[in-house]
Amino acid sequence: MGIPERRIETAAFLAEAGRGVVLDARSPGEFAEAHFPGALSFPMFDDAQRAEVGTLYKQVGRNAAVERGLEFIGPKMAKLVRQARALFEAQSERRPLLVYCWRGGMRSGSLSWLLRTAGLPVYVLEGGYKAYKAGLSEQMGRAWPLIRIGGYTGAGKTEVMLALGRNGEQIVDLEGLAKHFGSAFGNLDGHAQPSSEHFRNLLDERLRALDPSRPIWVENESRKIGTVHLPEDFYKRMIVSPTLEMKRTLEDRVQHLVQMYSAFDPALLKNGFTGIAQRLSELHGKGALQKAHDAVDRGDLAEAATMALAWYDPTYQHGLDKRAVERRVSVDCEGLDFEQCADRLLKAAAAPEFSSLIPSHGN
Repeated sequence: MGIPERRIETAAFLAEAGRGVVLDARSPGEFAEAHFPGALSFPMFDDAQRAEVGTLYKQVGRNAAVERGLEFIGPKMAKLVRQARALFEAQSERRPLLVYCWRGGMRSGSLSWLLRTAGLPVYVLEGGYKAYKAGLSEQMGRAWPLIRIGGYTGAGKTEVMLALGRNGEQIVDLEGLAKHFGSAFGNLDGHAQPSSEHFRNLLDERLRALDPSRPIWVENESRKIGTVHLPEDFYKRMIVSPTLEMKRTLEDRVQHLVQMYSAFDPALLKNGFTGIAQRLSELHGKGALQKAHDAVDRGDLAEAATMALAWYDPTYQHGLDKRAVERRVSVDCEGLDFEQCADRLLKAAAAPEFSSLIPSHGN
């Protein structure tokens, strides 16, 4: 006899996932779209097989789908067991393997049966990925004690936030999770970003790792970072959170952008300026774009950066004008490095008139 099946609810599965091996029994396409952070793709069917079994289930019935599924799984059962056993035995503490599929039905149930028959302990997620997904909206919308870091383009918001993290503060690097710096220059090499759904999963994982009784620092973001859309419930919480606006001189901001731009290939950098011009075409004509390209070509990155700020600043100011003044405090960071600016933000956040604006964590 094999080991008895054990099914666990989402909260218990999440608690175990941080310590064990998570196997995603869905197809490779489903996994690529979004999955549990840290999970391994362990498909019962490839994408075409999954489509065929699903069609049979709908058009003919469950028995026909199960029989066809077994035809697909049968030849690779021994391989699946060997792979799972290697993963189980590689753990420093041999905890049960964690298995899920879309609904917690046929695929995860079949994989669980196979592995348990081979003597491997398994926990199956009750309700599958669908159950986990259903609870994320409430999680995103909780009253997280957020502090937003604001500032014009080039102020070094991300760098200051990371400095806060090095000082022991709790941070959520939204741009890091989205693999994009947020501006037209944020992903010039075109590397892949996560889907919006998987970004939400990554954000959930990050939030669960934090202490909700302490402030959580985030960079002020729009609804969209590159191709990634922030979860609407989290975005609504974020935009009503108090903001510390870093004040920097134009010289400070230009210097920071020059350091960033110098890492880019000039051709990619020019593409970034083209992207700005396309987004702000009603404000800037082709002549301005050509001037920016010419500045890049002759290596005058300071002029190019100055032009970029002239384009970005009115847009940021427009957004600033729409926010509640009483929930926004300016912090003078002129001439300071990132660590020094982080210290200024900490002092400002600790002031009673600001700390009273930070929401207490609740449901």
